[in-house]
Amino acid sequence: MSEPIPTLAPASIRFTLNGQETTLTTRPDRRVIDLLREDLGLVGSKEGCGSGECGACTILVDGEPRLACLMLAAQLEGRRVETVESLEQHDEGRRVLHALVEAGAVQCGYCSPGMAMTTLAMVRRGEPLTREGIRAGLSGNLCRCTGYVKIVDAAE
Repeated sequence: MSEPIPTLAPASIRFTLNGQETTLTTRPDRRVIDLLREDLGLVGSKEGCGSGECGACTILVDGEPRLACLMLAAQLEGRRVETVESLEQHDEGRRVLHALVEAGAVQCGYCSPGMAMTTLAMVRRGEPLTREGIRAGLSGNLCRCTGYVKIVDAAE
């Protein structure tokens, strides 16, 4: 008989989620994308590939884009996490959403949450956004529908 595979015991993890102090008990090795979608009901972030290739699951952790499919719950301890659901809570987020819609950069919408969060991080850095810089910043976010032109237009 083979030995059972050990699992990590649930632990209490504290972090700020979309501006709210959050404490939850979960296995520390649980993927953040699963925690957000299944445990917290925040389904805006999408799992496209599960291997960090597509960017559909992009969230902001301490203001920087991170892939929720590659992060573990334990990595959230003490951090500030923002998901696409938070964008309506502040002017910057609303501007990003409005720009994506106005430019026609949303088609099937699957990549939109990751694109929006990555764009928000670029806007917050305060650097001038050139088309080349936007393309480089969004290079980790894949889109099969738009051809990127309208997405870059929106970010610009």
